[in-house]
Amino acid sequence: MTKAAVIYTKDRVYGVNKSLKLLAINPVKDKNVIFKPNFNTADPPPASSSMETIKQLIIKLMEMGAKSITVAERSGPANTAKVFKKKGLNELAKELEFKVIDLTELPKEDFILKKPEGCHWKEGFLFPKIYNDAECIVETCCLKTHMYGGHFTLSLKNAVALVPKKFMSELHSSKHQRLMIAEINAEYKADLIIMDGLIAFVDRGPMEGTRKEANVFVAGTDKIAIDAVGVSILRILGTTPEVSNGPIFEQEQIKRAVELGVGITSSDEIEFITDSEEAEKLVAQIKEKLDE
Repeated sequence: MTKAAVIYTKDRVYGVNKSLKLLAINPVKDKNVIFKPNFNTADPPPASSSMETIKQLIIKLMEMGAKSITVAERSGPANTAKVFKKKGLNELAKELEFKVIDLTELPKEDFILKKPEGCHWKEGFLFPKIYNDAECIVETCCLKTHMYGGHFTLSLKNAVALVPKKFMSELHSSKHQRLMIAEINAEYKADLIIMDGLIAFVDRGPMEGTRKEANVFVAGTDKIAIDAVGVSILRILGTTPEVSNGPIFEQEQIKRAVELGVGITSSDEIEFITDSEEAEKLVAQIKEKLDE
């Protein structure tokens, strides 16, 4: 079983705080934490992570006793350094005293060639050592669809930025794109995942799309559970045929991740915890979608 916290809110600070309180875990104490946001561009949430969410999460991780925090990310198609500047990440790093690493500036020797069993990447892919060797990984992702073949971009898809940009043409031109996304996730495990779903893209994405208020935070430690819940919420909001059709655990990103042992194997393994009656009602709807 894995816990999934579902918080109904319009307040990002509350969403972060309540997520951590409901999960009642502390994977970061005395650890060097690597922090993964969603910064493929600097466009407003949900195109990229909210700086309010990032700031509050980093504050809480420090309060929980993290030894150090390093934000390590690659943007794309936008220039990473420009995204960091536009988002205000460097200024926040000075304010809160955490480190920032632009993955596009790392030399080749700071990456490892990975080729998981049955890999759909032709020659495998490079993966950053900073994530491969991490003591603890925390990530925050968004709630949105993906018009370039991913179908949805939640926790599993957030891992794509860990692979260097030169591999993206292979990924986006492959009929196996969604399987390849899952395969990246076989190479690491997040110790804490918080999805900021206050606003969702229910079509197009990842940079722009039809915005809908979802008013939800979802948190846990299992990427498959987070994505299954995220797809359920997109279906509740009304989304694309690609995201709407078929059983959720038959969605290719999720199905391949299950095959690779990334996380849970069915919705029966999710234990929901909530903060309010509104969240309970939402969970009831989520469970209906998971059982379809």
